Amino acid sequence: MSSTVYALVAIALWATLASLGTALSHLPPFLLTGLALIIGSVPSWPLVLRDRAAWKVPPRTLALGVYGLFGFHFLLFIALRHAPPVEANLVNYLWPLFMVVLAPVLLPGVSLRPLHVIAALLGFAGAAMAILGARGGAAPSADTSTPSTAFMAYWGFLPALGSAFIWASYSLWTKRVPAFPTSAIGLFGLVSGALSLVCHALLEPSTALGARDWLLVALCGLGPLGAAFFVWDMALKRGDARQIGILSYITPLASTALLLLVTGRPLTWTIVLAALLIISAAVMGSRAR
Repeated sequence: MSSTVYALVAIALWATLASLGTALSHLPPFLLTGLALIIGSVPSWPLVLRDRAAWKVPPRTLALGVYGLFGFHFLLFIALRHAPPVEANLVNYLWPLFMVVLAPVLLPGVSLRPLHVIAALLGFAGAAMAILGARGGAAPSADTSTPSTAFMAYWGFLPALGSAFIWASYSLWTKRVPAFPTSAIGLFGLVSGALSLVCHALLEPSTALGARDWLLVALCGLGPLGAAFFVWDMALKRGDARQIGILSYITPLASTALLLLVTGRPLTWTIVLAALLIISAAVMGSRAR
């Protein structure tokens, strides 16, 4: 199977994440994150039973994996609860652009060119368009006439930005740690999921899951929080990372389109323009080499 096929499979799975997170928004975020990540690690368990070296990574690499998987998904689920999901999803997908902007800071020997700056301005313009467009998706009773109420209405975009930063920095820092096998992603998910469940037990009320909840959590874990990471790693190991990276910009468009369908939101011009700006900026930034 070619690297492009692996990448497209990962993109298709990631496109379902925001919709699944919205459908499960009634579950406590630590509980949802923990269950989904542990389920997502299951496919790698047989590999460990056959060869313990499949999960053998330095502590620094393990810490980076937990930072990326746990931090990214937890903040994304928080954002989907406290901001209009379509706009929060678009803001979260600034992570490809953040990878370009942060590369000179986190990776030695990488510089920032004028085209990178233009791409950054386009991307943040798209994020601003998404945030301002959220006014139309907020509840009619929301009052944003004072600074305090406006902050309460829009603070959910902060974790969306945080999730974008975490995934971008995690992706860049993986280039500064020793190479690890694809199967080690299962260890990242298992440890991150266990950590999240501990936080749930300490900080959140216990919640009973129904049959529909378990089905959606299983789909979330086996798909965007599980298989997607494995096939994405396979794609990067087999193909040109630059070409595969450009393919990743299909994800926000597909994710937003699916989320609009699931939530019943109309396709407004602000959402379309925000999506176009963010995707254009990410593609432009990736080509500014």
